[in-house]
Amino acid sequence: MKKSDKKIENTLRESLTDVCSQLLDNVAGFKWLTHFVNYSDFPGSLSIICIFESRAELSNMLDSDKHDYLLALIKNELKAVGIPLHNVHKQVSFDTEEACNEQHDGKWNRRFSE
Repeated sequence: MKKSDKKIENTLRESLTDVCSQLLDNVAGFKWLTHFVNYSDFPGSLSIICIFESRAELSNMLDSDKHDYLLALIKNELKAVGIPLHNVHKQVSFDTEEACNEQHDGKWNRRFSE
């Protein structure tokens, strides 16, 4: 990883940590988030995955105004540190701990690699 990539990664991590804290306080069922990126195609390759406790809680969020809140929060927080998301609906996805437990025995590394 190049020095410039490390700097971007640190900025991403700090911003997404702030987003995570706000989502934990404001969105029912939200548990954590993670991101993946290929720095040779940044920021287009940036992918953020928001993890919810259960499918029911994820479904409730998707059917509510919290969905727009979540996407706007991520987009605005990253924009504030100079990281534009050109297609937030494509770059932010969702998953649940319930599904990971059922399909991958709770092994997120295996789930994300498939």
